[in-house]
Formats: sequence, C-alpha cells, structure tokens
Amino acid sequence: RLVESGGGLVQAGGSLRLECVISGGTFRSMGWFRQPPGKEREFVAGVVGWTSDTTFYSASVKGRFTISRDESKKMVFLQMNSLKPDDTAVYFCAHALQDDSGTWNADVWGQGTQVTVSS
Repeated sequence: RLVESGGGLVQAGGSLRLECVISGGTFRSMGWFRQPPGKEREFVAGVVGWTSDTTFYSASVKGRFTISRDESKKMVFLQMNSLKPDDTAVYFCAHALQDDSGTWNADVWGQGTQVTVSS
C-alpha cells in the first residue's frame, strides 16, 4: 500500500515536498507520476535501488524536482522547487519499473495528492 501526502496550494516559484509511505511490501524501484486536469497520467521521476543514487526525471521537471527515498522509514519523497502553473496536477506515488524502451510502468498506485500552483 502507498499513501501520499504533502500536496497543497502554492504560488508560482514556490516549493512543496511530497511524501509517500510504503507498507505491505518492499519495492526496489519507485516512481512519481502526475495527472494534470484533462490530461493523461505522466511519469515525473523515478528512483532505482535502496538509496537515492540512481534517479530519472522527465524533461519538464529535470533540474527543479528531486526524488529521494529513506528505506529505513519506508518512504519516498519528491522535492519540488521553482513550481510553475503547468505543474498543477494530482501526483501519484507508485511502484514502477523502467522497461527496455525507457518507459516507466507502474503496477501499484497510491491514491494521489493534489498540487495546485497559482500564477
């Protein structure tokens, strides 16, 4: 089970930190996805391994967002800086794996947390 928290309303240029608590399983590869209003769900960031050494980002968030994990607490984080109105979406934590084509595919999802960035 995955439970996200940390979403909210923030002004453009601000920051938010999303948290995801993992229970009932051990997942070596984790990801964050988001679904903007009226659009499909998209990959945001991924981390592979039990530390935060191997990370991946979508082009739209690279350099602004940072994914990390604390396995001792069974948590995954998404630090979001320099937020833009286009970052407005429901953000989901997921157990996700990257396939040979580079696509991230998730099979366990959290319930999502709303992030709204005002201009």
